[in-house]
Amino acid sequence: MLFEQIAANKRKTVFIVLGFFIFVMLVGCAIGILVYNNYLNGLIMAAVIGAIYIAIMIFSSSKVVMTMNRAKEVTSKDQEPVLWDTVESMAMVAGIPMPKVYIVEDPSPNAFATGISPEKGAVAVTRGLLDKLERYELEGVIAHEVAHIRNYDIRLSTIAIALVAVVAILSDLAMRMLFWGSITGGNNNRKSNDNNGGGGAQAIIYIVALVFVILAPIIATAIQFALSRNREYLADATAIELTRNPTGLADALRKIGGDTTKMKQPSAASESIYFTTPSKGDKKKKEKAGLFDSHPPIASRIERLEHM
Repeated sequence: MLFEQIAANKRKTVFIVLGFFIFVMLVGCAIGILVYNNYLNGLIMAAVIGAIYIAIMIFSSSKVVMTMNRAKEVTSKDQEPVLWDTVESMAMVAGIPMPKVYIVEDPSPNAFATGISPEKGAVAVTRGLLDKLERYELEGVIAHEVAHIRNYDIRLSTIAIALVAVVAILSDLAMRMLFWGSITGGNNNRKSNDNNGGGGAQAIIYIVALVFVILAPIIATAIQFALSRNREYLADATAIELTRNPTGLADALRKIGGDTTKMKQPSAASESIYFTTPSKGDKKKKEKAGLFDSHPPIASRIERLEHM
């Protein structure tokens, strides 16, 4: 069951990522039809903007994320011996360099990982997580975060965030260009083409493209969250592969799910990388994830763990 789930989640991730890239290219084609009356121009524009934005996001330092979440680095074992030992042992089992260790001084139990590669990995936990979890539960959570690093989930999440941003930029750009085109008469070429024949078909294509561009940011966000939920399941399964103890992670999820302490100042931009959703809600009782949930329901995660 464990290895079957890991394999299934990896396959789903590949399909989602490929679908995401195709979706962004389709948005570019739709913009090309709307603005230039030529899908190829829009496709090239989407590819160029996407490549530049993804490169910027990937090579931005993980220190930015740590700063956004007010995390302070633990520089020696003497400062936090239990946390240090747990991260070190899980990294050793996973076969990756030991990630940097950070603490977020917040009473809500949570954790997250950053780093676009295992060599640049970092794990952060809240003070509430250290205070409220037993050692075996903490090991399960740390294994989950180390799994994210080993599976290159952070890089994948970064690309997903970049693609959502690119779709939003393209959609906004298209709306602005259409607005100014309507004022300055920039759409005369399309009107001329419509009058020369095939106007009905052109009008239908134009309307479909316009609706697609308007809805694109919403669809892109839904795809991003679907990818995020799938990676959480994969990290849970990989964590069990590392610890050989589903009980630790399941008990940690139960304890965190039952805790009502809210994070003081959670970073909205970082919500999808946390162990559980920082903005507390009734996630434990929820049976199915919504389209715009960044994490699967805790009950669903526990159920999968119990079958391992």
